[in-house]
Amino acid sequence: MSDTICIVDDEPGILKTLSELLEDEGYQVTSAKNGADALDVIRQDPPDLVFLDIWMPDLDGLEVLKRVRHQFPNMMVIVMSGHGSIETAVQATKLGAYDYLEKPLDSEKITILVRNALHQRKLEEENLNFRIQVERHLQLVGDSSVMNKLREQIAAAAPTHSRVLIFGENGTGKELVARAIHRQSLRDQRPFVEVNCAAIPETLIETELFGHERGAFTGAVAQKRGKFDSADGGTLFLDEIGDMSLATQAKLLRVLQEQQFTRVGGNKLIKVNVRVIAASNKDLRQEIEKGNFREDLYYRVNVLPIEVPPLRARREDIPTLTRHFLKIHAEEQGVKLKEITTGALNVLARHEWPGNIRELRNQVERLMIMVPKTPIDVADVLPFMPGSSAGSVTWVSPTEAYDSLREARKAFERDYIAIRLRENGWNISKTAEDLKIERSHLHRKIKLLNVELRSEH
Repeated sequence: MSDTICIVDDEPGILKTLSELLEDEGYQVTSAKNGADALDVIRQDPPDLVFLDIWMPDLDGLEVLKRVRHQFPNMMVIVMSGHGSIETAVQATKLGAYDYLEKPLDSEKITILVRNALHQRKLEEENLNFRIQVERHLQLVGDSSVMNKLREQIAAAAPTHSRVLIFGENGTGKELVARAIHRQSLRDQRPFVEVNCAAIPETLIETELFGHERGAFTGAVAQKRGKFDSADGGTLFLDEIGDMSLATQAKLLRVLQEQQFTRVGGNKLIKVNVRVIAASNKDLRQEIEKGNFREDLYYRVNVLPIEVPPLRARREDIPTLTRHFLKIHAEEQGVKLKEITTGALNVLARHEWPGNIRELRNQVERLMIMVPKTPIDVADVLPFMPGSSAGSVTWVSPTEAYDSLREARKAFERDYIAIRLRENGWNISKTAEDLKIERSHLHRKIKLLNVELRSEH
């Protein structure tokens, strides 16, 4: 589908000439002869680009520009005028115009300008879509009381410049909390730089943090900026700070105290303005007692402590998280979104999840790939759950999952029959005997409740 362009001008000759030029270039063109008509046309079917004359009776172009940009902040508008002045051009630019053209119009310049403007618009749309996708991946999902408390702590910590220490088990989302603090802070337009202290060898952590000068050591053929340098004005996230060596801890402490450092092999002091957020899955007080972590550094970074709860402490969020990950995987892979039954969600909610959110996300991705049907049911989930079995599942469903007792009973029966069938290798006779009902009765139940039968391989 070709791009659409709206031309707004009170001169019929301009409308005709410009329309023919742009249509010859393959664009779909609409037009309006005054400001009021232009606003109607643009509202009814927003174009990709607008050519807008400044000098028009009743409603002039600058007023139209102001209203259009208010309603469509990302719309590309090129203003035109036969009585141009620098002051008018500056005013139009401040109101959000992409460019300013003086009449008479140059056809070659117009075609190049249109191409560039539409290319810019596509880049902005791609960037916006990318940011939306990133935000979706980084959002904190769940409405449990512990998650609401966590959000309150983030909201309180974010506007300050104080250092934050985030505690929590592996996979709980400590980085997401750090990024949320940064996004809600006064530094959100500056860099967020992450350093995984556990993943960098001790011999390289110092140059990673502070950078090095050319010739500082064998292989240092050029100057390198460190993470502190890169995060100037923004936030530096030190993940797994408990794995940092004592020697590096001492240097980090000095930087936090003085907000300045020297690169490895250099002697020039570099001053920075960096907010440090640290995180650890270890009990740093125990590490202090063991002699593995400096007490003075602990008090430097632990100004605002925030603890991220494990997944088992917020089981009521598991259904929401599961559906969230199902949607993300479907979008990432370009496949159809799969539904999941309440019974299957119950199985997931009863699991201990030692790997927390990360483990749940991996499990959901596995189910999306390995289960060919929809909805994903109890019998689909159990084979992928280590340590889970029919006998270990507690069938307690959230009350809000059903509108009536009848629906709850049907869901329980469907899931219970599916489990017993699977245990008996999908043998109807044996399952009926276990359930103490007639075989014909079980057949009717399977059909009525839509229990899927399958063969064991």
